[in-house]
Amino acid sequence: MSTSSSGLGVPRWLIAVAVVGGLFVLLPLVALIARVDWADFIPLVTSPSSVDALLLSLRTSVAATILCVVLGVPMAALLARVSFPGQRIFRALVLLPLVLPPVVGGLALLYLFGRRGLLGGVFDVAFSTTAVILAQTFVALPFLVLSLEGALRTAGTRYEAVAATLGARPSTVLLRVTLPLVLPALLSGAILSFARALGEFGATLTFAGSLQGVTRTLPLEIYLQRETDPDAAVALSLVLIVVAVVVVAVAHGAGEPSRRRRRATL
Repeated sequence: MSTSSSGLGVPRWLIAVAVVGGLFVLLPLVALIARVDWADFIPLVTSPSSVDALLLSLRTSVAATILCVVLGVPMAALLARVSFPGQRIFRALVLLPLVLPPVVGGLALLYLFGRRGLLGGVFDVAFSTTAVILAQTFVALPFLVLSLEGALRTAGTRYEAVAATLGARPSTVLLRVTLPLVLPALLSGAILSFARALGEFGATLTFAGSLQGVTRTLPLEIYLQRETDPDAAVALSLVLIVVAVVVVAVAHGAGEPSRRRRRATL
C-alpha cells in the first residue's frame, strides 16, 4: 500500500488504474512528438501562415480572457453570494458551453451576430477578428465562473461581513476584500480560460471562418495543414501542446496559495 502526503494510504489497484489513465493521456502525445520532423521544424513553424495564425491566436485569446474576467467575475459573485429565483437555471445556462458542441455554439453566435441574425443589423461581426474573440469567450467563460464561484463559496463571508459592519459599501467590499481574498482562484480561472480560448476550433470555424491573418487561428491552421502538409500540422501541434503545458503549469501554480491556505485552516 502506498502512502500519500497526508499520511493516508491508497489501494494498489487505484495506483494501477491511475497509471493506465496517465498513459492514456501521455502516449498519444509521445506518438505525436515521435512524428515531428526535427530537421524542418523551425522552417515549418516560422512560415508566414503559421506565424500569422500563432500571433492571431495569442491576441484573440488575451482579448477573450479579458472579456471572461469582465463578465465572469460578476456572474461568479452573483451565483456564490446571492440567492434568487431561477438560480439553478441561470447556473446551468452559464455552464452550458462546457457540454455544448462548439460548432453548435458557433451556429448560435452566427444566428445572433451574423448578417441575418437577431442582432445582425446592429452588430454584424461574423467572419471577423471580433467574431473569433466572441467565439473564444463563449467557450472559455464557464471555466472562470466555475473556478471563482467555487473559491468564493469556500472562502465564506466572514471577512465581507466584518467590512460591511465597519461601513464599507458593497462595491468597496467586493474590490478591497472579496477579490483579493480569491485572487489566486481568479488568476487560475483566467489562465485556464486563456488556454481554452487558445485551443478553440469548432465555434471559431463556424462563426468566424478561416481567413489568414484575420480569423485563421492556430487550431484552424493545424486542421488545414493536416490535409496539405502533415509535417507542418504535426510541428504546429507540438507548439500548441508546449504552450498548453506552460499555461496549465502556471494555472496550477497560481491556485497553489489558496490550496495551502485551505489546508492551513483545517
